[in-house]
Amino acid sequence: MLLVIDVGNTNITIGIFDKDKVFGTFRLKSKQPRTSDEYGIMLQELVERNGIDSKEITDVIVASVVPDIMHSLGSGIIKYFHTKPVVVSAGIKTGIRIVTENPRQVGADRIVDAVAAYTLFGGPVIVVDFGTATTYDIIGPDGTFEAGVIAPGIRTSAQALWGEADMLPAIEIKKPASILAKETISSMQGGLLYGQVGQTEYIIKRLKEESGYKDAKVVATGGLGNMIVSETDVIDVYDQQLTLKGLQIIFEKNKKR
Repeated sequence: MLLVIDVGNTNITIGIFDKDKVFGTFRLKSKQPRTSDEYGIMLQELVERNGIDSKEITDVIVASVVPDIMHSLGSGIIKYFHTKPVVVSAGIKTGIRIVTENPRQVGADRIVDAVAAYTLFGGPVIVVDFGTATTYDIIGPDGTFEAGVIAPGIRTSAQALWGEADMLPAIEIKKPASILAKETISSMQGGLLYGQVGQTEYIIKRLKEESGYKDAKVVATGGLGNMIVSETDVIDVYDQQLTLKGLQIIFEKNKKR
């Protein structure tokens, strides 16, 4: 079986695959300092709580945007799963050609999402990932990663809002009963949610106009994406496991190597 690990700025998302079938997914906080033993033991326990013997994990692939934890994470995987993880980095085979000015600046998570979206839906395709940052990336009809936009994610915007305004409280991010808010909390909720919806609709519109890919399929992922997707018709597909699927696809492309 294959263990896929996506290390994001907020969470580490983990999935277990047997070929192309997902057997379980779970999350850890990525900002928590951990030793290699802690990573190894926690991963083993999470795998086994999904009813899978950790000895059945024969391969591991990792995509990370948090370099600081990679030594401990990699060492824990080697020690407890007895395999060296494949790491999504320069030189790995993805099937996607990056034609931006500096390809090395494109995050591993964005590459993985692009691989999944292009493999599953073809191109041109626009991939939206609602994470710590919200990213919008265009993959052309021939599988080229052409351009992208990076904006604050809804949770990042929320934390900035109450962190910088002394009179505004920390709130639950959810859809308010109405955008016609009559008190502070629902006013903030409406601004955050519908502000993100408006951003999403406008950026996708401009991406299609300036790229010329007016019929591009729009595929979205990310933890809070479901909340946004339900409020707009500009997104064609929402797949919360898109990044994990992309890791599995990349692993299969590099298996012989």
